Amino acid sequence: MGRRLYVGNLPYKTTDEELRALFSQAGGVDNVQVMRDNITARARGFGFVEMVTDEDAQKAVAQFHQYVLDGRALVVNEARPKTPGGGRSFASAGRVDFGDDFGRGSREPRW
Repeated sequence: MGRRLYVGNLPYKTTDEELRALFSQAGGVDNVQVMRDNITARARGFGFVEMVTDEDAQKAVAQFHQYVLDGRALVVNEARPKTPGGGRSFASAGRVDFGDDFGRGSREPRW
């Protein structure tokens, strides 16, 4: 198991500091990041915690998976590497030009 953990179903008010304090109960914490919306800065309900050792990570998964934080059962597991393309949608993967007719008949994209 790796040291980087995915933490899902976080309460939206959770801060990096609160998450660090919680996971410190399982062992040494290297890094914590609650993911936020780039525009609104609102928490997105998930984050990542990097533990100091693999053993600390295993202990954290055992201790905090399904742990109830502010009424929400956390999902804690080993973080997976990002997939090629970052999981972006088709339209955001590249520029799609629908031309002047978009919304008035032709919906064929112009690549």
